[in-house]
Order: sequence, then C-alpha cells, then structure tokens
Amino acid sequence: MRALTWQGRRDVRVETVSDPQLKESTDVLVRITSTGICGSDLHLYEVMGPYLDPGDILGHEPMGIVEEVGKDVTSLSAGDRVVVPFNISCGHCFMCDQGLQSQCETTQVTERGMGAALFGYTKLYGQVPGGQAELLRVPFGDTLPIKVPHGPPDERFVYLSDVLPTAWQAVEYARIPPGGTVTVLGLGPVGEMAARIALHRGARLVVGVDLVSERLERAGAHGVKTFDLRTQGKDLTDAVRQLTDGRGTDAVIDAVGMEAHGAPVAKAAHWVVGLLPDAVAQRLMEHAGVDRLSALYTAIELVRRGGTLSLSGVYGGSADPLPLMTMFDKQIQLRMGQANVRHWVDDILPLLNDADPLGVQGFATHTMPLEDAPKAYSMFQAKEDGMIKTLLKP
Repeated sequence: MRALTWQGRRDVRVETVSDPQLKESTDVLVRITSTGICGSDLHLYEVMGPYLDPGDILGHEPMGIVEEVGKDVTSLSAGDRVVVPFNISCGHCFMCDQGLQSQCETTQVTERGMGAALFGYTKLYGQVPGGQAELLRVPFGDTLPIKVPHGPPDERFVYLSDVLPTAWQAVEYARIPPGGTVTVLGLGPVGEMAARIALHRGARLVVGVDLVSERLERAGAHGVKTFDLRTQGKDLTDAVRQLTDGRGTDAVIDAVGMEAHGAPVAKAAHWVVGLLPDAVAQRLMEHAGVDRLSALYTAIELVRRGGTLSLSGVYGGSADPLPLMTMFDKQIQLRMGQANVRHWVDDILPLLNDADPLGVQGFATHTMPLEDAPKAYSMFQAKEDGMIKTLLKP
C-alpha cells in the first residue's frame, strides 16, 4: 500500500510499504477514504523526531470502509463505514468505564509512563502505524471504530476522529456558565471548532485570538469576536477586559500549545532539539522546560478570577515553569488532557445532520491526494495558501 512515512525533520515521504494484516481476532482492517492532517502532526514534522524512526507511518484522523474483520468481531462487517478515533482504547477497562479513553489501561504505554496508545504518534504513544495510508489495522473492532451511515460525504463524519471531540472536550472542560464568556487562543482547526461549539452551546461572547488573517476572518464570519495578535499585542488583556466589565472572560481555551509564537529562547530550544542525537534530545525534552509558553501565560492573564483554563494545545516539556503564585491568587481552575474521543461521540453525532449546525461540511480548506501529503505538510507548516484544515484522499 501507499503510506506517508516520517524520514527526518521536515522530511515526510509517500512510499510503498507492506499492507497491514489482522493480528488479533478482534481486529478490523479499514480501507481509508479520507484522513486529516492535524496541527499535532506538525510537532512530529518539526520537534518530536527523537521519538520517531525513519519509516514510521503518520496520521491519526482517518475514516473509511471496513475491508476485513477478525473472527471474533460481531458489530462490524466488511463494507461498513467507520471513523477511527485517534486514541486506541479497549472500551472495557477501569479508565474506559470512567470515560477516560485517553488513559485506557489496556493500551497505556507503561514503559514510557504515558497514557493510551495513539495512531501514528511516536514511541511515546506506542509507535502504532497511522492512518495517512491506504489501509489501517484497527484493534478492538467491536468498541473502538465509530460506525456511521453511508451516503453523506466523508467531511460530515471524519472530524469525529479528533477535531470534534477535542474541541468539544475543550469547551466542556472550560465550564463556561450559561450565557458566559470565553476566549479561545489559537484559531486553527481545534480552536475554531471550539469557538463554534461554545457559541452553539450558549456562550454569550466568544473571543478568538490568532495572528493569521484567514483564520481570523473565518472565525469572525461565524460570530466570534476576533483580535489579531500582530496588532493587538500587549493591549490584548485590556481589550478583553473592556468586553467583560474589567474582569476577563469566564474561561480561556488554550488551543495553541507549544507552537506559540514569541519566547525566542524556547523557540531556539525547539530548533536545537531537532539537531541533537535522539538519546540526548529525549533527555532534554523529558527533564527540561522546552515549550514556548506564551499562549499559556496569556491565558492566565486573560481569565477572570475564579475562572477556568482549558488546555487542548499540546505541550511537550516536562519541567515548564508556571506562575503558580498568580494562578493560586486568581483561584484559577485548570483542566487538560488528550481528548477522550469515544466519551463524546454520543453528544456530537446527533449534530452531524443535514442542518450541519457546526459547519463541518466546508470546514476543510484543502483536499489533496495522499501522494501530495509532503507538499501539504510543508504548506501547513508555513501557513501558505490560507491552509487551515486539509483532508488527504488515499
């Protein structure tokens, strides 16, 4: 089959690799029809090389048609249409029963001290072949894949793999009161979808902050009050407080994470990590604060006293400095974590109808063949051609 493979920093290639095979009687084999490029994939493209090997297959936002099922799979058959969640969860362990599929005890990468395995996402999360490929082996066929109806285009359902549940959890964790206010930092796919979900769920004011014109324009067209970080700069906190009786918003969603602009020292650390031998780079990332924390510091400033911070942006440093005195004094509540995809499906799926209240159809700015994936990664990393969300078609 053809698959996108990691070969080095800013070097991904579509290659012919061996077809996956069923390994367990509960596995299913899915022929991929659409697969997204995630902002988290850029972490692999740019920073996380020490945890990858040349030839690793990337991608964790796939959907497609079941081609083969293991002998013990009872809920799916060949020809069924499914979306595959990015975290690999068994559906029946203690953590899955708590709705914490991202902490699944069956697939936890215990040798790394990490949570549930992920498709296409480094040795830290199991080094499982990903979904930017023609075929994908999916374990736990009766509990992991999300069965969806035939008929509507892939774009109606494919975001159930990551974008929709990640954004939904970000809003849920933000605990925005009825008629309340929230600031969303970063209007990439997850941030913009979180803003749409917050409005759909009754927020009175959703403030969106970014520095990419196309992102700001698109969010503004969906009812978000936008601020351009390039021009607002140090006045951002005052501008948001002016909209909220001087307090700040009830909640802030950080949908940026370690890719925040600014922080030149941390930016240099990211660059250095990519140049070091893997063993040295791993130790640096695991024992030093190498994240660019500009977005998180901004979130702490913007949230009102007693408010909530919801982190959906990914951070990679293990010793990042936090202003704990300020956080304690402001009585800030903080929630974060990988999205528990399966936990939110029942809430989201009814919204994926012909009315399309969240605007999922048309959400992708680019659709490209899998063979163009290296070009798509380069464009996405450089924010070229107004690229916000790309779907690849194997």
